[in-house]
Amino acid sequence: MSFFPGFTIETLQLATGPIRLRHGGSGPPLLLLHGNPQTHVMWHAVAPTLAQHFTVYCPDLRGYGGSHKPPVTPDHRPYSKREMATDITALMDHFGHDSFTVVAHDRGARACHRLALDHPGRIKRLALLDIVPTIEHFERTDMDFAMAYYHWFLLAQPYPVPDDLIGRDPEAWFNAHVGLGTRIEGGFHPEARQDYIDAVCDPGVIRGICEDYRAAATIDLTHDRESRAAGAKIQCPLMVLWGEKGIIGRFYDPLALWQSYSALPVTGGAVNSGHYLAEEAPDEVLQHLSQFLAA
Repeated sequence: MSFFPGFTIETLQLATGPIRLRHGGSGPPLLLLHGNPQTHVMWHAVAPTLAQHFTVYCPDLRGYGGSHKPPVTPDHRPYSKREMATDITALMDHFGHDSFTVVAHDRGARACHRLALDHPGRIKRLALLDIVPTIEHFERTDMDFAMAYYHWFLLAQPYPVPDDLIGRDPEAWFNAHVGLGTRIEGGFHPEARQDYIDAVCDPGVIRGICEDYRAAATIDLTHDRESRAAGAKIQCPLMVLWGEKGIIGRFYDPLALWQSYSALPVTGGAVNSGHYLAEEAPDEVLQHLSQFLAA
């Protein structure tokens, strides 16, 4: 793919399962994690610049893209954020990194919130893009949230209803879904969009996406409540960014909310974008990251 110059693409056979990723650059390790309904390709506009100063790793999450799709279980555990975090640690172990910095968007950010709680020594610095904690969404749910985030409740419905609905026309579903959040004039980069479409046309990815949301509404909430009861907080420097044309800043005070989940002061702010910050406003995202990662 021409917009990942100098990067290598491969599929690693890890103990937890195969993971598709791109990696390139040199310097300290930096992990970039994507969200739904995308793949690691969403970082195409920022990864090459970051690779000038870091060794950058861009994997597909389990259930997404070219990574493994574990068999499902009634409790949705294989698609919990805790299990996604095990892929992340296994990946970075493979490359010999005991600790690393993370920039993560959407579902990847939720997996890294869990990683930061379960393995506090692994993450040096953490940047979370366009989310608040999952438990806060569910416990604060009202009609406005339900209308804006209807897909959280649709995708979490029991198999096979949402899976079959998406499977009847995956591209139409993708267009409708991302159209709710993107403010990109002309749409996604055509090569990136094709990678996303190829992924969501895979029945295994459709099942993986739905299982991700089923886990969020069940086992992930159990883990989040246990962590909250134990007083667990993020122990590394935390920056949060959100799209000022999106929903997060309209519904919440992200800095204040994340401060209650962090042991250290939280930095960050709004970016001139919708939900897909790294593709809609890559220069602004890079500006924020350069300041945060250099601190």
